[in-house]
Amino acid sequence: MDLDFLKPLLERPGPWASVFVETRRDTEDAAQMQKLRDRAVARQLVEEGADPATVGAVAERLRTEPASGAPPGRALFATAGEIVLDLPLTTAPPAVEATWSSLPHIAPLLYLRSDQPACHVALIDRTGADLETRGPLGGTEDAGRTEGKQWQGRGHRSIPADRYEWHYNNKLENAWEETAGIIAAELVRRCPQDAGTLLVLAGDARERKAVRDRLPQQLRSSAVEVEHGSRAPGASTEALDREIEGACARYARERVRSALDDFRRGRGRPGEHRPGPMDGAPGPAAEGVPAVVEAVREHRVATLLLGHDAAEAGRPVWVGPSAYDIAVGRTEARNWGIGRPTEARADDALLRACVAADSEVLVVPEEATGPAGGLGAVLRWNP
Repeated sequence: MDLDFLKPLLERPGPWASVFVETRRDTEDAAQMQKLRDRAVARQLVEEGADPATVGAVAERLRTEPASGAPPGRALFATAGEIVLDLPLTTAPPAVEATWSSLPHIAPLLYLRSDQPACHVALIDRTGADLETRGPLGGTEDAGRTEGKQWQGRGHRSIPADRYEWHYNNKLENAWEETAGIIAAELVRRCPQDAGTLLVLAGDARERKAVRDRLPQQLRSSAVEVEHGSRAPGASTEALDREIEGACARYARERVRSALDDFRRGRGRPGEHRPGPMDGAPGPAAEGVPAVVEAVREHRVATLLLGHDAAEAGRPVWVGPSAYDIAVGRTEARNWGIGRPTEARADDALLRACVAADSEVLVVPEEATGPAGGLGAVLRWNP
């Protein structure tokens, strides 16, 4: 899951109000339920010690919630009387949850927002490409277009017809080759070359293959081609939408499977000696809060793995103002130079560090075997 949207939370010291509520209004008593929900949120925050200004900001935002078009749920993060983030949720929270803590309680987002990757789509033909982006929560945003080089013959017929036809076709082919390069360069500029982004190439089969062949290896490995989609005005998008949805779901499953494979290889068997990885090979693994905390502090986490109902997720750790100020105990925190450490949940502290380090975060499916205790990581390198 790409957690860049949480970076505004790194810019404030806290403490934080974190609120998760259901927002559906498809029942006759929806208005009354909303009032009860809002009162419950305010009561929980007051009981936990939130300041009046922050409680008021949360209450006002909930009160002015739109009456239609609401998502299944919302998450609010507020501090010092200001709503810093207001996020839609793809899954309704099972109950109202409102907390007041030193760090924003961001862990529930992993289970209440879609784990689909961010998706860039290019509709390609011989003249260029229409570009769009699709977020993990649905919705399509026009990202502009790129036009390639076009060649028009001048109609000279002083040369033999067969040679003229060859000359014309050759010019068209050269123009297309340049166009494919222009489209590929634009996709490289726009698309992050990381595991959290999927590139979908749609349109004419020959042209989309030519574009893919010109992408750098890392971006090409995360690109998929789909059969449907056209730049023609008024072209139907239903079949394309279904293909993109399926491609995103497969990509998300493959990311988790690949990360778990890397984790198991890195972890090895108990007591087994593991030499450091060669360049380009999967990194080692960390398992359990102490090991993952150490890796996070040293910026070595490539992928954080969090299981459902992780036993160690709520374990207390000690944190400071920096995202990497994290220790298992208070004494250890002071030894690391954290002057006034405060207590926080392990999952929230680790996720804060992963947001700062642009580390990938994946939820292990309930049916899969993940790290013991529900917390583990694939590392970038050995200490």
